[in-house]
Amino acid sequence: MRLFRSDELLGIARETMEFVLEASEETHPNEYMGFLRADDARKLDIDRDGQVITDVLVIPGTESNPTSASVRTHMKPNDMRAVGSVHSHPNGALRPSAADLATFGQGEVHVIVGAPYGWGDWKAFDNEGNQTTLEVLDVEVPDEHFFDFTQEDIDSELVEERRDDGGFLSWFR
Repeated sequence: MRLFRSDELLGIARETMEFVLEASEETHPNEYMGFLRADDARKLDIDRDGQVITDVLVIPGTESNPTSASVRTHMKPNDMRAVGSVHSHPNGALRPSAADLATFGQGEVHVIVGAPYGWGDWKAFDNEGNQTTLEVLDVEVPDEHFFDFTQEDIDSELVEERRDDGGFLSWFR
């Protein structure tokens, strides 16, 4: 087990970029905003040290309109996998505004997606707002789930509880 991973950002998974484009289009005419998270490249069967963006974290309570999006920063988890941000510009402009630059302090790369949200409608920027490259990688993103159970598991457990419940509320039945 490695204690430290390489900080080199190798790119973004194609599946993740597809999600970003779709989410931006669905949010239109309002801005979309999220934080980019990465996994170790070796976990994705890439034989190189580095990280690949595999996930977009949307913070609860994010508010957006056609000209801005704001995040309740106190809701943002202290996530070791965070490597930058992503947001859309419904007006199609693929350059950071002064307000965007003020939010570019955390992370290594910041993606801006513009209408009409196709494959050519995005650019990546560094913390200073300079355009940078971000390779789209064809890797299989692990199917990780925050919760390790399904709705069927929940339903089954509830049925079992109803059968076995001789507790406090059982006399109501």
